[in-house]
Amino acid sequence: MDTVRIAVVGAGVIGLSTASCISQLVPRCSVTVLSDKFTPDTTSNVAAGMLIPHKYPDTPVPTLKQWFLETFQHLSAIAKSAEATDAGVHLVSGWQVFRSVPQEEVPFWADVVLGFRKMTEAELKRFPQYVFGHAFTTLKCETSAYLPWLERRIKEGGGVLLTRRIEDLWELQPSFDIVVNCSGLGSRQLVGDSVISPVRGQVLRAQAPWVKHFIRDGSGLTYVYPGTSYVILGGTRQKGDWNLSPDAGLSREIFSRCCALEPSLHRAYNIEEKVGLRPSRPGVRLQKEILVRGGQRLPVVHNYGHGSGGISVHWGSALEATRLVMECIHTLRTPATMSKM
Repeated sequence: MDTVRIAVVGAGVIGLSTASCISQLVPRCSVTVLSDKFTPDTTSNVAAGMLIPHKYPDTPVPTLKQWFLETFQHLSAIAKSAEATDAGVHLVSGWQVFRSVPQEEVPFWADVVLGFRKMTEAELKRFPQYVFGHAFTTLKCETSAYLPWLERRIKEGGGVLLTRRIEDLWELQPSFDIVVNCSGLGSRQLVGDSVISPVRGQVLRAQAPWVKHFIRDGSGLTYVYPGTSYVILGGTRQKGDWNLSPDAGLSREIFSRCCALEPSLHRAYNIEEKVGLRPSRPGVRLQKEILVRGGQRLPVVHNYGHGSGGISVHWGSALEATRLVMECIHTLRTPATMSKM
């Protein structure tokens, strides 16, 4: 076997980063990204893009920390390169505040972000309803710039982007040798995953260029995330809700909560509502599988179910998916071992 033909299903941040990683690291392969939606119409386009990871019940914390570290290091290199503006990646400092002292005063990711420390009493005076907080510098990934940048990288590397809705992974055989499933919520239908479900997120995008620091309630539900073009105000976490239409009442509530954290936001203007459905799962599904039908075999690598934490761990999970793809390629090139995958 000479060139291995790889199909990546899904064009959000997980799919595009995985396709980019494969095209960079896997020799003698062709990469095709297939999706019914590309930027600016993906769930990732609604993501706030802040690198602050969260835990998953079924994903070990050391694994999660490794993915976060690899993602932080990768984006840090972009942030200090000439590509930073085009990629939409930059450093941002701010505060995470708590109404009571959290059980875990130092989160698992504290030594990955920059300058992590407890907030001083003087800083906390800025937030009268809060008694404890963290101050640190992290990265923000503007998906409205980052996704098109990834697409360009994939195409420059010889990859192909195809707008196509995939109903069944077997459609891709025999045109492709390996399929990488990054379809997020689409995996409910595509691979029959009944565990994955939507968590509806509604946010506001506003013009408030004087806001320079992020502010995040420790619950993760209320946040003010400044970016290069707009400030994102959030948010909601509505489990099992498939509704993509903005709720005006929720928008008022979000705005009120964010103004309580940062009163100057009362002067924000050009406010837009955005809704996305996070692909939530008890644990990220990152594994290989051999589909078998009528004597035919189709190697599949699954990489989906990142919920609201996709941006924070996308490159680390893409590296892991790429390693699994390399294992599949090794097996394909050694046919006698195919049955042992």
